[in-house]
Amino acid sequence: MKNLSRRRFIQTTGTAAAGTIIMPNMLTSSRNSTVNVAVIGVNGRGMNNWTQMLGIRGDYRRIKEGLEPDGERKPHKHVNIVAMCDVDDVASATAYKMMPEVRKFKDFRVMLDEMHKDIDAVIVSTPDHTHFAATMAAMERGKHVYVEKPLAHDIWQLRTLKKAAEYYGVVTQLGNQGHASDGIRDFKEWYDQGYVGDVKEIHAWFNGPKFGDDLWFNKPTSYPPVAEPIPGTLAWDLWLGPAKERAYSHYYLPKWWRSHLDLGTGMLGDWGCHTLDAPFWTLDMGMPTSIEPIHSVLSPRPTDFGPDQSILKYEFPKRGNRPALTMFWYEGGKKPENRPEWGMQNVPGNGMIMVGDKQSVFTGGKPYAPKMLMPKTEWDAFQKKGWNKTIRRIPNENPHGEFIDAIRGKGPKPGSSFEYGADLTEVALLGALAQRFNTKIEYDAATMKISNQPALNAYVKEEVRAGWSYGENLWK
Repeated sequence: MKNLSRRRFIQTTGTAAAGTIIMPNMLTSSRNSTVNVAVIGVNGRGMNNWTQMLGIRGDYRRIKEGLEPDGERKPHKHVNIVAMCDVDDVASATAYKMMPEVRKFKDFRVMLDEMHKDIDAVIVSTPDHTHFAATMAAMERGKHVYVEKPLAHDIWQLRTLKKAAEYYGVVTQLGNQGHASDGIRDFKEWYDQGYVGDVKEIHAWFNGPKFGDDLWFNKPTSYPPVAEPIPGTLAWDLWLGPAKERAYSHYYLPKWWRSHLDLGTGMLGDWGCHTLDAPFWTLDMGMPTSIEPIHSVLSPRPTDFGPDQSILKYEFPKRGNRPALTMFWYEGGKKPENRPEWGMQNVPGNGMIMVGDKQSVFTGGKPYAPKMLMPKTEWDAFQKKGWNKTIRRIPNENPHGEFIDAIRGKGPKPGSSFEYGADLTEVALLGALAQRFNTKIEYDAATMKISNQPALNAYVKEEVRAGWSYGENLWK
């Protein structure tokens, strides 16, 4: 009850500013309002997240490759990295060289136990299958959390993270960066102010997965992959975490785990939380009642490996005065047929089109630069005239700064907090589940059950290895 009281304190002591509730200072100590951050998963997306949060400018890929060995170091005066955790000595080498002064760990549980008094917030940028365990371990110790997308690996985990964020009263954020953009706010304002009209149809697409040695997805030569010796630089058992035991293979890491759906969540998990963000927020879409594969290309593979191509059809029910909605998701090079009324010379490789009965709106894979699909002269006139900008903008469109400001009591709760981000991710994971078994899913969101395929409910709440169970107490 102590944590619940803390949450109520937060709700009742925030100060209103420009229609938003500013969070009180959420630091464990004063330290001149410096946020002490620990990092779990320090390479790849992890390096992107912690360097931006710390204030190291420059392309993190160039930093990683040694082309910018220190980046442009402009340390954020309110952020301090105090601990780093990674299971792979090779992958973490560049980050550790950049931050020699911080303590290093292989097991995030040990890090949190030993340093919990020195940590205010945690960045989680591990593979999908360990997001939940790392995030729960941090929240149970009262730490604020910034988590790379997708938020978790199964639907029960998502619902539990929502409960945990409320119960522990911490600041949370999903790392779908476009939710902090001006573009997504423009998009929502156009709809709210009546320019788009009723929406009954959405098309969203991404041109991956593309498979290859230099890409984010790859196919092993056999299933399961051929067993290989575990590198001495890798804590393989810790990398597996809650996932079932298996032999090591380089086809799992550092990045090809995305294809293995018992570890990753495929293309929808990788990009759905970006590409679906604008319509999901704008239309308050809620949960679908059915998801059906209407096109699949499945090279020989087990059911724990993603498809080469897919088109999914989602059905969403009526919401208040908003009509029922059909959404199509395309991947693997598939995309919607062009329409004359869209005025597009070609449908680009990635994007989203929300079809309104007054006007259709386009975004790219992320919602940074939305555009009304109207003749150029009309579009130029619309932009010149402008519209009412009613939604608070995030300074510098910076999601990492949004997170830190909320912790310091200098800004409102992040827009893509777990309260919102878990629901968005749930839509993506339902689609990934329909792809995994190439079958229609009829979904009862209220009971969190798949009604027409009861056997698939084992994947709504997955089994975990002994010692990796979290959050059961929140359901009692």
